[in-house]
Amino acid sequence: MIINDWFPSVDHLLGNVDLGFILWLLSPLLVTFLLPFVIVFLLYSTAVIMYIYKFHRHRLQHAYDVNVWHGALKTCSAIWDAHGWIWHGYTVQGLQNIPQDTPALLVYYHGAIPIDLYYLISKIYLLKNRLVHTVADRFLFKVPGFGILTEALKVIPGTVQTCSTVLKSNNLLAISPGGVYEAQFGDSYYDLLWKKRVGFAKVALESQVPIVPVFTVNVREAFRTISVGKRFWLRLYSWLRFPMMPIYGGFPVKLTTHIGKPIAYDGSLTPEQLQVKVLAAMRDLIETNQRIPGSIMRGLMERWITFPTHCKDE
Repeated sequence: MIINDWFPSVDHLLGNVDLGFILWLLSPLLVTFLLPFVIVFLLYSTAVIMYIYKFHRHRLQHAYDVNVWHGALKTCSAIWDAHGWIWHGYTVQGLQNIPQDTPALLVYYHGAIPIDLYYLISKIYLLKNRLVHTVADRFLFKVPGFGILTEALKVIPGTVQTCSTVLKSNNLLAISPGGVYEAQFGDSYYDLLWKKRVGFAKVALESQVPIVPVFTVNVREAFRTISVGKRFWLRLYSWLRFPMMPIYGGFPVKLTTHIGKPIAYDGSLTPEQLQVKVLAAMRDLIETNQRIPGSIMRGLMERWITFPTHCKDE
């Protein structure tokens, strides 16, 4: 006698089992694991609302009295600011280096996800009442549903002409010379993957504005790209020009954005010379404030403990 005659097939079993009965049977298990996450989400949402009410209620009330769109931006900024403070203990050092009434080009290091830029833009909009225009890769403009975000937050493609126009209109503009390439293929050693890109320098020279270097400690520990198969992902990116490298993280590490001293406009410099000058300033920010290599565990501990940052780990 064949054994299969004694035991019904899997297909036969599935065909005779009520799916509703299975869900009912497993519901205690699902509730046990899912409900705590729901409660945590609600608690954090409540904390965000209370944070906004405590620190930004007067700004929001004034913003909505002036303009509904302005009020919407203030509200979103307050939400991001609250999220940054609660999840990452986010702080900014050197905010006074952002000009109050004059244009400037902010050059920043690009993490796997530029979560720090979202927090910084929100902080500047709340405290200085200035919206930072941002240069983004062209793929972002093709993402469904992002159109209203790029319109409201003044996100633009990174051509020299469009960037210069923004700066000549007395605005702040943020650019990452490393861009998506640096976001995908950077690592916890925080090397600047700018290659020979001098577009940002051309923009600064044409617009005759200062450059402000910006770096966030532990941004690579908040979100990371996988380290396996880098050659494959590099070839895929070179072929598609689209970020495909898997990202993991969301770790609540301590994030601190350091805003360096502005590098004044100097018409005697070539774009290449200015790039070298900005590169040195950015490396100085990194070496002064970030322990190399970065560590997720240390980033978590920095929420409560301050570690020396002027040396590299062996």
